Amino acid sequence: MTTENMKYTRNTPPTNALQTSFLKMKRLAAWLIFTLAFSSSNHAQSTYFPPDNSSTWDTLSPQSLNWCTENIDSLYSFLEAKNTKGFLLLKGGKIVLEQYFNGHSANANWYWASAGKTLTAFLVGMAQQENYLSIGDTTATYLGQNWTNCTPEQEEKITIWNQLTMTSGLDDAIPDQSCTLDTCLNYLAAPGTRWSYHNAPYTLLDKVIENAVGATLNQYITQKLKNPIGMTGSFLPVDYNTVYFSNCRSMARFGLLIQNKGKWNGNQIMTDSVYFQNMLNTSQNLNKSYGYLWWLNGKPSFMVPSSQVVFPFQLMPNAPSDALMALGKNGQFINISSSENLVWIRMGDATDNDPVSFLLNDEIWKHINQLSCTFLATDKLNNPLEDVRVFPNPVSSEIQLSSTIIGDNYSIINSLGQEIWQGKTLEGIDFSFLSPSMYYLQINSSGFISYGKFQKK
Repeated sequence: MTTENMKYTRNTPPTNALQTSFLKMKRLAAWLIFTLAFSSSNHAQSTYFPPDNSSTWDTLSPQSLNWCTENIDSLYSFLEAKNTKGFLLLKGGKIVLEQYFNGHSANANWYWASAGKTLTAFLVGMAQQENYLSIGDTTATYLGQNWTNCTPEQEEKITIWNQLTMTSGLDDAIPDQSCTLDTCLNYLAAPGTRWSYHNAPYTLLDKVIENAVGATLNQYITQKLKNPIGMTGSFLPVDYNTVYFSNCRSMARFGLLIQNKGKWNGNQIMTDSVYFQNMLNTSQNLNKSYGYLWWLNGKPSFMVPSSQVVFPFQLMPNAPSDALMALGKNGQFINISSSENLVWIRMGDATDNDPVSFLLNDEIWKHINQLSCTFLATDKLNNPLEDVRVFPNPVSSEIQLSSTIIGDNYSIINSLGQEIWQGKTLEGIDFSFLSPSMYYLQINSSGFISYGKFQKK
């Protein structure tokens, strides 16, 4: 066909209805592709990233989100009463709320505690991305043989993946779970068959990274994370652990990076998308609410530190089901929800004796849910993931149920998964002896297990 004929053919109108319909469909498809691309582009541009190495950070007024001053004040009063030092909330990357309490300031550093485990998980992913290691490698490749007190055959089966998922199988029933000496690391179960929040195997990931990449942990995080996103802070030795210290805004920068799938202002820092996705999803079938050192909401069950009990409901009743959480001792929190386009940070002092302050984190979510001027008190009632409602809640002394349930026995389980009371009936039992904390009520009725949840004030 000549060029002239080609031009003529392209400009000749369709000769039948079928061709006309086909042409309309092509035009519609082209329009849809353009619209989706434009929408996707606008969505990508809707996230704000603060400039690197600058104190400048755009803000968004609470009023533009229909958040009422009295509800914000209620949140701040709650945070201050709970020994909070810093609180920061981002919407679309912009600061909506930022408040410091109890002598803390925007530039003051504070420890991340176990919330910093998520930094280690990210650095392991970067090291794998750069082919320094593979998470399927046996840990002995980087720590040398005899890093545990196991037999060579037992030790060889422990991998980096086991360290990331808390499934090393090493015995955590020791006086100091953070002890990284080989004499503290004893065989209990085959790797991958038991989930246990055991600090020592996780802590040794620091040495795995350093030996794999040939740099110190602080050098590597500066190169791969701090400089690209403008974070400050550093890892410091604390007993057996290596703990990250920074200000609230640096913590928020990391949360914003994770919310945007490892991309910072157009720069895809973590390109290993498979690792990134696995890091933020159920990593094993034992504790479905745990990824690679990240806590996950919206899963059908969860486990807690120092316990082998599996609770059959989601971790945070008041949080969005897609919430990702970095949770540390004494209430060091990063919370991320893509569906809400939110990142929020809490730093502070001790609020309870739990190794991970689940209750405090959930209570903060409850206050965030109530920030809207249109919030109604009824919005906070009835958690559909619980079979039984306990009232009054918080409980002062006597427990009552929302419905009449006749059970063979009742148990009260604390937030560590430990059964602390058991009986045949709840009537007339005075629970004043309970310490203020979160508790679970387990009811066994002819083999059918029901659960309730309550707070002791």
